[in-house]
Amino acid sequence: MEESQEQHPEQAGDEQAELTALQAQLAEAEALAAQNLDGWQRAQAEFANYKKRQSRDQEMQAADIRGRVFQRFLEVSDDLELALKAPPQDGEGAAWAQGIELIYQKLMTYLQAEGLTRVYPLGEAFDPNLHEALSQEEDSEYESGTVSEVLRPGYLLGERVLRPAAVKVAK
Repeated sequence: MEESQEQHPEQAGDEQAELTALQAQLAEAEALAAQNLDGWQRAQAEFANYKKRQSRDQEMQAADIRGRVFQRFLEVSDDLELALKAPPQDGEGAAWAQGIELIYQKLMTYLQAEGLTRVYPLGEAFDPNLHEALSQEEDSEYESGTVSEVLRPGYLLGERVLRPAAVKVAK
């Protein structure tokens, strides 16, 4: 019975070879699993980045569309402002002018509620990011480089310049 419990040298060698082969297969499987995990993690990260990029692109597109619509409203606002510069003071014309003023105020209230901010930089330092200089002239009332007259107000939509203010700058 002792002989059956003892392993023959051939059997021990076969078992050792089988063990070595299994260890090699295990190492291969672990390497493949690590490679697959790495690929999966990269795919997950790429997909998350794709979703963020898509979301950001949609937000930018929506902001561009809103900006274009608001610019059209600003053209109407400019026309109403011009109409209100010299309103009739009496008769039916005065009542009409009052109605136009109310419409203008309602329009501006709506635009402000949507995030539009008016830029009226009279007396401020000229900033080419916010202002468009249409002329430069001597003005004893203002320092050089200061906005001396606002020809057309500018507007911001959030922090984005929707329309720069058209200004005269003091020399």
